[in-house]
Amino acid sequence: MNGRTTRRSIRFLAIAFLAGAFLAAKGAEAGPRMLVDVNTLKVIDHEDAFQRWYPASLTKLMTAYTVFRAIKAGEIRLDSPVVMSKNAAAEPPSKMYFKPGQTMTLDSALKIILVKSANDVSVAIAESVGGSEAAFIARMNAEAARIGMSSSRFINPHGLPGKGQYTTARDLAVLAVTLKREFPQYASYFALEGFTTGKKNYPNFNMLIGRFDGADGMKTGFICAAGFNQVSSATRNGRSVVSVVLGADSLGARADLSANMLQRGLTTNARNAPTLGQLRPYGENRDNVTDLTKVICTQHAAKVRSEGRDEAGRQKLTSPYIHELNRPLQFVTAGLIGGGAVTAAANDNRAAGIGDIANIPIPLPRPAF
Repeated sequence: MNGRTTRRSIRFLAIAFLAGAFLAAKGAEAGPRMLVDVNTLKVIDHEDAFQRWYPASLTKLMTAYTVFRAIKAGEIRLDSPVVMSKNAAAEPPSKMYFKPGQTMTLDSALKIILVKSANDVSVAIAESVGGSEAAFIARMNAEAARIGMSSSRFINPHGLPGKGQYTTARDLAVLAVTLKREFPQYASYFALEGFTTGKKNYPNFNMLIGRFDGADGMKTGFICAAGFNQVSSATRNGRSVVSVVLGADSLGARADLSANMLQRGLTTNARNAPTLGQLRPYGENRDNVTDLTKVICTQHAAKVRSEGRDEAGRQKLTSPYIHELNRPLQFVTAGLIGGGAVTAAANDNRAAGIGDIANIPIPLPRPAF
């Protein structure tokens, strides 16, 4: 073993130790979290809010924000084509398995990444909007810095882990609040119950939509290194809050934690709480990116989940604020341009009063370059 390999091994063991110590100290369901009032920016609750974390598919919120900024600048439209390249098609799952050369609208592509978390479609969006994946990633980082995400860096548009990709609960709260305040016209994208290609239906993994009173988004994400994560949003009686839950141990756990936090945010007086801008960084090891792979993806951890909340594929939820959805899911249309099944599904949606573009007005055409 050479010196370089030894140093890399020592660094890996150090990070693994920190991750284990972090969970031992906080408990399996108590990773970083954040709860913010959207209108006042008051921080109602926070825990390890500045601890660096792998963003997983929560990255796609940053991808969507960068797209919305491009639409606002007149560079692209929701009905503009997004082409699946060979590079995009080669991304690992989760994916749609579209073939190189196949095309969808930007509207469909956004629905797909925000519901299915398709990594191949995320890269196709990046290439179609930015000209290249690298150029789009540079724009993601520039936009993140501009809105004050001071401890985030992105190396791809989908969230698969890699060296140099990280965020924090605080930064994700900044992003969620900014999305809601700057682009309310696109809120429907984050509240979709699912989409259909006409041949297959894809339900949203956000278990609060339709099941928590007032839930209206936003995104879930899972990788072994980050655990089960969720950015959630809810609005009641004119009050809107967003929550961030990172490092939960199951789909059910992140839903329960998110629901309990949202309920607290919607019913708590936060008059004396600090604002997002007033909250100062804290945490001794906050600059080390936590890696939960050895905790979340072991055989023992999978067995614990199978005997608990994830038994038989059914989530066992404990939050009293989540209720059963006693109706069929509402699916919007998303898929390839020219696909007969997609066209048929679009007709079904129109008959049911469901818009082809999530009931979102298409912006004005972009000017000629």
